[in-house]
This record gives sequence, C-alpha cells and structure tokens, in this order.
Amino acid sequence: MPSARATRLGLGRRGEALAARRLEAEGYRILARNYRSQAGEVDLVAQEGDCLVFVEVRTRNGDLYGTPEESVTARKQARLMRVAETYLSEHEILDVDWRIDVVAIDMAPGGRVRRLDILRNAVSG
Repeated sequence: MPSARATRLGLGRRGEALAARRLEAEGYRILARNYRSQAGEVDLVAQEGDCLVFVEVRTRNGDLYGTPEESVTARKQARLMRVAETYLSEHEILDVDWRIDVVAIDMAPGGRVRRLDILRNAVSG
C-alpha cells in the first residue's frame, strides 16, 4: 500500500500532466517543467503569445482541505514571485511581459477530472 506522501506525489504529477496538456490545447508552449531554484519551485514555465507564464498546479481529490485555489496561500504567492524573478534573472530575460497563473484541478473518486480551471494572472506582486 503506497504511503500518503507517495499518493500525494502521484496526484500532483498527474495534475501537472493534465495541466500541461490543457495549457498546450489552449495555445501555451511549455518551456520547462518543475523549475527549481534557491527561491523555490514552480510546476511549469510556459509561453502564451509574447507573455512568459509561470504556472502553479494545485490538484485536490476532495474538499477536506479546501479548494485547490485556496491552497495558494499568501506565503506561496510570495515564493512564486521570487521564483519567477529568479528564473528571469538566471535566463537574463529583461524586457518581457510575464505573469503567474494557477491551474486548479478537482479530481473525483476514481481519478476522473471533475474540474480543471486556468486562473490567469492569479498572483500579482
């Protein structure tokens, strides 16, 4: 029987894959997955038109701990801003429009997607 952590990681990986497919269908181009820096981690880095988009994917299978969107706390938002700024600096990207989106995924029992919402510009500084 898998541990709770392994189950959570599996759910997160599945959510990231679902989010990437939906974003690509919406016209985003995925540039990086699971970008990590000293500032933290962001699930996806993508491009939509001329805009660079940092994407945090939140997947839940039930509302015991709130909705996926509610799990992006003020602390998490601040960390995402630092990660985005670090990415831009590391890649010497100076003059580009960018934003942070959240993909909120609610899974039903049995692994069916109940809801997948792309919340554009969900985090701002």
